[in-house]
Amino acid sequence: MATRSRRLRKKLRIDEFQEFGFDVNWTFDDSVSEEQIDAIVDQFIDQVIEERKLGFHGGGHKEWEGIIATQTIGKCTEEDRQAVSDFWKSQPVKDVMVSELYDIWWN
Repeated sequence: MATRSRRLRKKLRIDEFQEFGFDVNWTFDDSVSEEQIDAIVDQFIDQVIEERKLGFHGGGHKEWEGIIATQTIGKCTEEDRQAVSDFWKSQPVKDVMVSELYDIWWN
C-alpha cells in the first residue's frame, strides 16, 4: 500500500490532520433571565473556550447544543472535556451532556 501524500492526508483529515471534538448540551433553569443567560454564555466562552484555545459552534435559548473543537487543526483532550463539564456543574442548568471525544470529520 502506497503512503498517502501530505496533501491527501490533509484533504481526508487523517493522520496528523485528524481532528477530535465533542458535543455539549445543557438547559438553563426556568428561573434564569435573558441577561443571566447572556452573561453565563459569555463567561463560558471567555473562561473555558478562549482560555483553552477551543471553538464552540452552537446555540440556543433555554436549551443549548453545540460542538467543541480546537481553534486550529488539532485534537481536544479529556482535560478539555472535563473543563467544560466542570464549568456547567456550577451554573443554574440541568441536563448537561458532554459527549466522548470523536473524529469530527468521520463520525
